[in-house]
Amino acid sequence: MLLLATVAACGGAREQSSRSSVALTGAGATFPYPIYSKWFADYARQSGVKINYQSIGSGGGIRQLSEGTVDFGASDAPMTDAELKAAKGPVMHFPTVIGAVAVTYNLSALRAPLRLTGGVLAGIFLGQIRKWNDSRITAINPGVALPATDILVAHRSDGSGTTYIFSDFLSTVSHDWSQGPGRGKELSWPVGIGAKGNEGVAGQVKQTPGAIGYAELAYARQNSLPTAAVQNASGAYVEPSVESATAAAAGEATTLPANTDYRVSIVNAPGAGAYPIASFTWLLVYRGQADSAKAAHLKAFLHWYLTTGEQSAASLDYAPLPPAMIQRLSSRVDSLGAGT
Repeated sequence: MLLLATVAACGGAREQSSRSSVALTGAGATFPYPIYSKWFADYARQSGVKINYQSIGSGGGIRQLSEGTVDFGASDAPMTDAELKAAKGPVMHFPTVIGAVAVTYNLSALRAPLRLTGGVLAGIFLGQIRKWNDSRITAINPGVALPATDILVAHRSDGSGTTYIFSDFLSTVSHDWSQGPGRGKELSWPVGIGAKGNEGVAGQVKQTPGAIGYAELAYARQNSLPTAAVQNASGAYVEPSVESATAAAAGEATTLPANTDYRVSIVNAPGAGAYPIASFTWLLVYRGQADSAKAAHLKAFLHWYLTTGEQSAASLDYAPLPPAMIQRLSSRVDSLGAGT
């Protein structure tokens, strides 16, 4: 009996050691980093599988996935056709959560949320609107005493999916923007100071009176920064929240075709309650995995986030995926395999 118990104990130890030694590596977006950090920690405790993630920006995540140096990438901007073609094999996009890009500002005298339209935002980030008391801002903020001080723009300096979402919105609503900087992960900014990561932009706004910038909602909340109410496609001014991000995705989730690759935009979505600068964020995974053991663990994690992980999204200011989308993505996970 003692011998059997010893063998069983050794076998259990070997199994636990094997599980603990398994590691997956990923890199990419800072936009979902708060929720991904929680997911990876929770999953490691439950499964013994460690997931190492570098929050280096969407551009870096796509580059490392394309080079094959990570098991998965992460991006707030879907890969372009050219990027997909340059990858080492077919890449699948898995939406994880829905996030809101908040417009944050540092105006200590303001008590109510600032109202901004897409056109005014474009004018500010193009350098056409330079003072906080510009008539184009005061006209949509009646009764609000705005200072006659300079507007100091903060933007991302690195390749960023958050920049892609923000510029996707501005390109959708502003002809001047679409014909100028346009949409992309990296832009030629007309004005402003660059900062690395969502945390860098939020920090820059927090320490600079008169500043304005954009960052994922969780970073604005963590830094106690006010967020603007942005005019949506229905003409309503909507603040970023879990509920307004959910509303932005509601229509898209029910109308996606069965064969979609999930590279879809939900900026400026219809609906009175929809926040207009919202987006899915994606995990990027090769359909065929060179390592069969890692393929199995990757599939297990993807199933886990679609069920258990989604339940914690709202606690960190992300909107969970709609149930109908989760069902379809679960079937999509099953199509992943080793060497396919």
